Amino acid sequence: MSSADIASQAGTTSKSAAAIDRARAQGRAALIAYLPAGYPSVEESIAAGIAAARNGADLIEIGIPYSDPVMDGQVIQAATTEALAKGFHVSQVFDVVAGITSQTEAAVLVMTYWNPVVRMGVDEFSRRLAEAGGAGLITPDLIPDEAAEWMEASDKYGLDRVFLVAPSSTPERMQRTVDASRGFVYAVSIMGVTGARTSVSSAAKDVVSAAHGAGAQRVCVGLGVSNADQVREIAAYAEGVIVGTALVKTLGDGGVDAVATLTKDLSTGLARESGA
Repeated sequence: MSSADIASQAGTTSKSAAAIDRARAQGRAALIAYLPAGYPSVEESIAAGIAAARNGADLIEIGIPYSDPVMDGQVIQAATTEALAKGFHVSQVFDVVAGITSQTEAAVLVMTYWNPVVRMGVDEFSRRLAEAGGAGLITPDLIPDEAAEWMEASDKYGLDRVFLVAPSSTPERMQRTVDASRGFVYAVSIMGVTGARTSVSSAAKDVVSAAHGAGAQRVCVGLGVSNADQVREIAAYAEGVIVGTALVKTLGDGGVDAVATLTKDLSTGLARESGA
């Protein structure tokens, strides 16, 4: 895709929003599958993303392995550490994104701490992500107040910018984050690091309600979701459900076929009650 083509797309419908809206039109929440780039290898991370997309995931979230993750639990830390040990470098994330977008209709976002983007150059990173067919970025450690350069680049290249809100978000912070986000708002359901849990925090529903109250049309819940029952619980009040740790563990234990099987099972919980 040329720079001119990318520029012409800027301002068009958000790829993430479109994917979530397609799911909503089918009477269900969207499923967002998180997988780390380069784990167990670049090729297998592409294959796992394609498998997830073909078995019920509407959006794919590709994580960039990072040497100092502040939000990742043990499973994802171990996976990203392995990817880095095998020589993964940041520019390979564009190969992963392109590999998935070329074979599926899923919206593919990159989740990354902000430092790797700054090191490459915000405009350069954004341009290459758009060229790879990526939908946008999820930035867990970047707040809208400090995101002027990213806001400019995301507008220039037509990319979604997904910021996080949490149980600790003040009304003012919630409003500013909702206003700055494009595609969807990422609602963290618990305070702490990622990881599969036996139950979903009751705070998740409150965070989603607050985001909706601030004007968010699409709120997706992540951190702690690992089975179809939890998906079903969240699908009753959120537009999307994010699953990461369970899929990463499954990929490590059983490979790409196991990712396909788990994604298909998770997707059985997406249907929303009439009027939800």
